[in-house]
Amino acid sequence: MRRARVLAVIAGVGLAVMTVTAAQQPAPAGPNVAQIEKVKDNLFMITGGGGNTAAYITANGVVLVDTKLSNWGQAILDKVRTVSDKPITHIINTHTHGDHVGSNEFFASSVEVVAQANTSANMAKMKNFATPETKHGLPDRTFTDRMTVLRGKAAIDLYYFGSGHTNGDAFVVFRELRTMHAGDIFARKGTPLLDMNNGGSGVQIGETLAKAAAGIKNVDTVIPGHSTVMTWADFLEYGEFNRAFLAAVQASIKAGKTAEQALAELKLPEKFAQYQMNGAKDNVPKIYAELGK
Repeated sequence: MRRARVLAVIAGVGLAVMTVTAAQQPAPAGPNVAQIEKVKDNLFMITGGGGNTAAYITANGVVLVDTKLSNWGQAILDKVRTVSDKPITHIINTHTHGDHVGSNEFFASSVEVVAQANTSANMAKMKNFATPETKHGLPDRTFTDRMTVLRGKAAIDLYYFGSGHTNGDAFVVFRELRTMHAGDIFARKGTPLLDMNNGGSGVQIGETLAKAAAGIKNVDTVIPGHSTVMTWADFLEYGEFNRAFLAAVQASIKAGKTAEQALAELKLPEKFAQYQMNGAKDNVPKIYAELGK
């Protein structure tokens, strides 16, 4: 009996040690998990894994806008399958960055990829598409200023108005739904990322947004690149923010101040008090350099 009790104690201690050891081990990596929310009839926003993906369900298939980071294609498809069993027919990329084009290659070569011409040129330089197995993720069709994809009530209007976040930022308008996907030229309410290596411009972004505001009609809902769904009024305000930011930097230049002084003294109208300003430390010197100062 004593031996049985000793063995039981040893077994219990061993089990406890195994339990503690198992608890200390890192959990195995699980699959990438996205979230989906309805924006309007037949239009959904898929979040997680990089930039916001739009999924637009048409009579003949599903159009995606942006495909997140690499290895998120299955997560996107899984969420699409919760609302539609139709095939993916098109991918529209708003710009060249890996968190928006990273999973293009996951989808079949029969899927038509569309992007602005400058974005297509930028994507051609990316390692993502450097092999025969991945190059089908590059754009099949490009546009310069404007293009319409699909017809009738399913029509999607694509616009380009100039440099901003990059030199190829496309505005994607779901005409019948009065909704626009803006990509990262309107990522969130805050200082934009200015990708100068891909043609971005802190001097031009405010004017580009003004041209978009004037040139795009009948939109009331906006899907930003990395935030919750917003309104057209939010988009207009964001353009004002970027123009005010540039004006403040230009005033500092005119006053003979250094970029460091301009950043330290940067002050914008109170209406922008809730805007994230983390990028100001990068954007002020970038604007100085862009203006040759």
